[in-house]
Amino acid sequence: MNLNTEIKGLGYPILCLHGHPGSGRSLSVFTNHLSQHYQTIAPDLRGYGKSRSKGDFQMEDHLTDLESLLDRLKVERCLLLGWSLGGILALELALRNPQRYDGLILIAAAARPRGNHPPISWQDLVFSGVAGIINGIKPGWQWNIETFGVRSLFRYLISQQTPLAYQYIASDGVLAYLQTSKAAERALYRALRSGYNRLDALHQLTLPCLVLAGANDVHITAASSEETAQAIKQCQWRCYPNTAHLFPWEVPDQVLKDIDTWLKTLGNNYSH
Repeated sequence: MNLNTEIKGLGYPILCLHGHPGSGRSLSVFTNHLSQHYQTIAPDLRGYGKSRSKGDFQMEDHLTDLESLLDRLKVERCLLLGWSLGGILALELALRNPQRYDGLILIAAAARPRGNHPPISWQDLVFSGVAGIINGIKPGWQWNIETFGVRSLFRYLISQQTPLAYQYIASDGVLAYLQTSKAAERALYRALRSGYNRLDALHQLTLPCLVLAGANDVHITAASSEETAQAIKQCQWRCYPNTAHLFPWEVPDQVLKDIDTWLKTLGNNYSH
């Protein structure tokens, strides 16, 4: 299917893939910055954002959609950046056609993703609902963060309860959550129940890779991300203390600086 896609900037292309729930817009923390020197291509995956899907589909359909998107845009080679589920899809694209991709950036992702999320109580859900509604009306309001946010499920997504992180949740997170289809949820959970594990295939990758993780991530643990980094031949690894799954919204300046530094190691062929 044709994916709704946001393209920014000029230069060497970077295919930017969002997580679950999410949309291309959820990656603005990356695309707004990287598009100053590269061309960023940020699609809404099938069943997410404005890429509406009829009926059920499999995770493999995402890969077919993405390869078709690159073909339609006449992108022969590019870099890959993926956050969470987007990182897993980026990894699969690289394994599927390694000659097409020149570098891989994995954000809070793993080839054998493991989580350790605590049980969710009804109080968690209530506080999350209230915090989310108030944050939608007044993004980043310190009173809301201190009163409801720190008691809500947001505490497992962001360790640093800052107004900036809550502003990102309001601008880039809530709509993406509301636009995520049930079919997309079912496709993801089927893959997780099957025990997704691609560690044994990582030795095939020879492209340079950067793996970034939040130390307190309970959705895809830092340990599982590090395990992936250690299995890839050409890989740099960075773990950010006192951050969680949404760490690019907690410490965006540091994350973008590290990505810029890594991109420079690839040489001038990939810069605008």
